[in-house]
Amino acid sequence: MRKFVAADKFFLESHVENEGYLEIKDGKFGDFYHELPEEEVTIIDQSGKWIAPGLVDTHIHGFKNHDVMDNDAKGMHEISEGLLACGVTSFLPTTLTSTTQHLTDVAKMLGEVKDQVTGAKIQGIYFEGPFFTEEHKGAQNPSYFSDPDIDVFHEWQKASGNIIKKIALAPERNGVESFVKQVSTEDVVVSLGHSSATLQQATAAVEAGADVFVHAYNGMSGLNHREPGMVGALLTLPNIYAELICDGFHVHPKAAELVVQNVGYERVSLITDCMMAGGMPEGDYILGEFPVVVKDGTARMKEGNLAGSILQLKEGVKNVVDWNIATPQQAITMGSLVPAISSNIDDVCGKIKKDRAADFIVLNPDMTLDATYLDGQEKYHA
Repeated sequence: MRKFVAADKFFLESHVENEGYLEIKDGKFGDFYHELPEEEVTIIDQSGKWIAPGLVDTHIHGFKNHDVMDNDAKGMHEISEGLLACGVTSFLPTTLTSTTQHLTDVAKMLGEVKDQVTGAKIQGIYFEGPFFTEEHKGAQNPSYFSDPDIDVFHEWQKASGNIIKKIALAPERNGVESFVKQVSTEDVVVSLGHSSATLQQATAAVEAGADVFVHAYNGMSGLNHREPGMVGALLTLPNIYAELICDGFHVHPKAAELVVQNVGYERVSLITDCMMAGGMPEGDYILGEFPVVVKDGTARMKEGNLAGSILQLKEGVKNVVDWNIATPQQAITMGSLVPAISSNIDDVCGKIKKDRAADFIVLNPDMTLDATYLDGQEKYHA
């Protein structure tokens, strides 16, 4: 018997449809219909609700008291399951700076667990570092910082089973341009962050092939009228993608609006940068090797600096609508398709498209999450 989802609004790959029926066939999306076929069918009734692609979190360090750097397969299963409550159906587990050997071990573990998780799908790995500079280290340990090394990167990539999709570095490190050019030919995205780079240095890295800016404004040289820095680069260079943490703490709504206006919503990727305290009560936690205190909606290091976030991606998507800087369609695009495109994983996630895995979310008209579906099956209900 054919199965259809009925709802008031559908955020499809290229447009929005009102009131209709989306076929789900063998766990995959089928066609959209305004009227049902004249035969007996099964209806998943979501009347009054909206259907959108599952959210894609491409920058997330942990959740539910587990960290990617714990190198624990069981913890990755817990993160994967927990993310369904965030509306996330695909993600890139994100590393922190560490020793070369530990990063190799984590890459190997993630490669092995990738196809075993039963919640949100692991679509690759994001290496955040360790090729950063100290002034904007954030919660990264500077004792592990170094210049980019293609041989070391290839060790990590081999250990992972070739699933590292993206790596972040600081443009001012030695050897950046040759490194960027090489990994770009290997279909690895290079993002720029945790950096004191000048506009000229950032531009050179972008011209070599880097095209994502890590968590806009955070961990980067700010905009100055005589030296535009990293922020100036992301606001003015063409054809780049900007990550944005929209929890209301990392970036003021007006500053977020400036990025959306300048870069364009179709190139803004909503991320969480969530750490292990996501989905957990207030208290003491660890990010990488540093103690972190979670209180009043933020995760901070002992000296007061923000240390990742406890943001859930469904909240970031809702916030940009509530802040009047994006329409629901734009917000959903920034939380699903743009992260997928900017991480080279849009061939497997980020859109409602015929013959794709039926990973989708059910939203209420106020942009709150009602349910999360994987392969056409409901896996979470609010």
